[in-house]
Amino acid sequence: MKFVIQRVSQASVTVDNKLVGQIGKGFLVFIGIGQNDTKETADKMIKKMCGLRIFSDENDKINLSLSDVNGGLLLISQFTLYADCRKGFRPSFTRAGSPDIANELYEYIVTKSGEYIHTVEKGVFGAHMNISLENDGPFTVILETDNEGNII
Repeated sequence: MKFVIQRVSQASVTVDNKLVGQIGKGFLVFIGIGQNDTKETADKMIKKMCGLRIFSDENDKINLSLSDVNGGLLLISQFTLYADCRKGFRPSFTRAGSPDIANELYEYIVTKSGEYIHTVEKGVFGAHMNISLENDGPFTVILETDNEGNII
């Protein structure tokens, strides 16, 4: 599983020119789900993501979590995070999870994240989405698991 987490001042997602998700301060998270990922893997990733202390405190030290700043989450499924570009010029996506399993885990991640964070928005699985964001920093963190589901 891969989470590309961007700290944002605001972010939104549209599908067919319709706004489907929007947050102010918080994390825009691109989520890649692999073939071996499980709910247990997702639980570890969600807990780590929601606990990351990457917002500045009153002393300008990076010391506050998403809940400390009452931030929101915008979660976007993105199978292309599993692109394998080792051979040729056309990426292979064979390591990405099948659409059925990936969608089930994506929806699980959205729901479970709501146990940690009050505002959780999402994109539309499998749709062509337009993402708009205002990076805060920029500040980007990548969380990834190995084949055994351990965060690396």
